[in-house]
Amino acid sequence: MIPELGDGAFGWREGVVVLIVLVGAYMGFLLLRMGRLRRKADTLEPDVPTPGAAGVDIPPVPGSDAGEQETSLPLAPSAWEEAPQQLARSPDAEGLEAEVLLLRDEVDALRSELAALRRELQAEIAQRRAPQAVSPLYNDAMQMATAGHNAATIAERCGISRAEADLVVALVNGQRS
Repeated sequence: MIPELGDGAFGWREGVVVLIVLVGAYMGFLLLRMGRLRRKADTLEPDVPTPGAAGVDIPPVPGSDAGEQETSLPLAPSAWEEAPQQLARSPDAEGLEAEVLLLRDEVDALRSELAALRRELQAEIAQRRAPQAVSPLYNDAMQMATAGHNAATIAERCGISRAEADLVVALVNGQRS
């Protein structure tokens, strides 16, 4: 059931074909314009005349070879030249630079504070991990010392020497302070 073109019916397939033809025609048009631009660029002559072309002879500089003489023509201002000083140092730019410097100082201060807090946190974590590194043999002694028992009681109940019990009590007291 393909519609006849004579009927005036126009399907989506025909629309795609027409679009392809239009895009191709547009691309051909662009290629023609680009070719014309290239031909114009090839036929253009430079605006700066050479010294000999103008009919003016430039005398050689005394003490130099005539063949090595270079001419210095004034160059046209380039688009990349720096901005004038009055534009480069506007009050807005100076204010923004001052604000950027203040923000950098604040960031540096925050970084140093963060580093100090990080060191404190690492020290605290190391303190909290220290009791976890206790040998299971002395675990009961540590718990009793934390509860506040004296060294003699700890030595008697845990079966360790009095000197070891004194060390356990000193360790717990050192962690508290």
